[in-house]
Amino acid sequence: MAMGLDNTGFSDALVILGAAGIVIPAFARFKVSPVIGFILVGMLVGPAGLGTLVKQQPWLYHFTITDPHSIEPFAEFGITLLLFSIGLELSLKRLWGMRSAVFGVGAAELFGCAAVIGGALLVGGNSWTAGLGLGLALALSSTALVLPIAGTESPVGRSAFAMLLFEDLALVPIIFVLAALGGGAASGVFNTLLWGAVSIAAIFLVGRFVLPRLFAQAARTKSPELFLAISLLVVIVASLATSAAGLSPIVGALLAGLLIAETEYHSEVEVITAPFKGLALGVFLITVGMSLNLETLLANWTDFVLALAGVVAAKSLVTFLLLRLSGARSGTAAETSLLMSSPSETTLIVLGTAASAGLIAAGDAAFWQTVTALGLTITPALAEIGRVVARRIEAREGVGADLQIDDEGPGTVVIGFGRVGKMVADMLKEHGQPYLAVEADIDAAKIARRDGYSVVFGDVARSELVDRLNLGRAKALVLTMDDPVLTVRLTKRVRGWVPGLTIVARARDAAHAAELYKAGVTDAVPETLESSLQLSEAVLVDLGVAMGPVIASIHEKRDELRKEIKEAADMTREPRLKRARRSEA
Repeated sequence: MAMGLDNTGFSDALVILGAAGIVIPAFARFKVSPVIGFILVGMLVGPAGLGTLVKQQPWLYHFTITDPHSIEPFAEFGITLLLFSIGLELSLKRLWGMRSAVFGVGAAELFGCAAVIGGALLVGGNSWTAGLGLGLALALSSTALVLPIAGTESPVGRSAFAMLLFEDLALVPIIFVLAALGGGAASGVFNTLLWGAVSIAAIFLVGRFVLPRLFAQAARTKSPELFLAISLLVVIVASLATSAAGLSPIVGALLAGLLIAETEYHSEVEVITAPFKGLALGVFLITVGMSLNLETLLANWTDFVLALAGVVAAKSLVTFLLLRLSGARSGTAAETSLLMSSPSETTLIVLGTAASAGLIAAGDAAFWQTVTALGLTITPALAEIGRVVARRIEAREGVGADLQIDDEGPGTVVIGFGRVGKMVADMLKEHGQPYLAVEADIDAAKIARRDGYSVVFGDVARSELVDRLNLGRAKALVLTMDDPVLTVRLTKRVRGWVPGLTIVARARDAAHAAELYKAGVTDAVPETLESSLQLSEAVLVDLGVAMGPVIASIHEKRDELRKEIKEAADMTREPRLKRARRSEA
């Protein structure tokens, strides 16, 4: 049967795919977060946006979401896939190691924020039940937005994940407690917890024995379609199992990811499900945007801004203090607290439950739902502010205390102390050459110092730090950062005031090496060419060619390639000189 253009599902799918394929890349071109892009698209194409003009301009029907509720299941599926992907990045061992952070700082953060926000609302004239419901709802933070921004490997990501995981686990008890306060059946809490425990145990038991065999059979067929189908089937079955027991479907999705993470197929599953997760999460953000009514926002913008500012301030303060008490450094605590300060998509669920139970009025629920949508919209901006604040705190705490350079000079200065910088430092130590390394990651700098390396914390993007390195008395400067733009900019600056300094820089490829030679480096080492030379050396030796001739030919080839790169740099520089001379004439 043919599908006409006036089909609602077809029209809505066209709008969503158009947003993902056209609008979002346009935002990315101007370095605007896709999160904000999807939310703005939702505001534009929703019932309160272009939807208000459909009666006057029927052609706009094809550019609007005509039935917002019809796409909500896809939005929920996006959040489910997000939690599944987070589970893939973890392991049961790592999760067990986080138990103190999850049930310690995580619990304190949720209930501490709820107490502060609820207490403020109680002082403002709300009843204690309304304060409790709103406090618990607004204390929740967005798993769907925070973890894609912070990840789970960085100190900020680990701290945020521990708190978010506790919030996800506490969601069902919160809903049942609020329902019971409104006259619901409190006995249902015990049954839910009982059946939830049974479903979780069943998922673990079945997953341990069935999943490895299931994915092994799929892998043998060498069919990507079958592998994808089984991956999605596992997510859906696990989510349905926890939903049937009364728990959140995202708990089942997280468990499914944890189980697959223990198998050898987790990398393939993560890659093959990533496009679905991104698109479905985009649908969720569009639904958030559709919940914002621009006319209402403009009419009451002061109330919404003050309410959101109060929530952000309360959550930031409580989270910062708790993280500092738990031993987190100031920069990590500041960045994490701002990232976690907005309300969550689950806030909307708890608000709906509290309103249905009669704990809060329908008008108040609608007001705080709008505040929540606004909070989700500004989450990327809060994350960026958090990074800036953390960088300034760490710079103030780290550079002044660490940087002590003798009058004789720092020796060789190594900028960046990752795998490349560490190897350079090891070789300098081996040959008795003094050095000083500068690393922008405070945790990496502390670990390196603990291991006996001469490393200070600092960000060379800040000109005042470079000035304090005393490069005029340095023997050499080695740039190992994986930041091509900063490497070129720093080379030009240093070469301008220390013309005779030896500067050796890491380059990504031959083109980057040529650019570095133009900037003034003494030597540029392209990673791609060096790896090719090392592979060539290894294969020739393994083939039985004598080591001496192999090493000689490798050195000869390296010199030949370096000469070609320098010539390319001179060729690109020559037209500029000719143009400059012509302009002077």
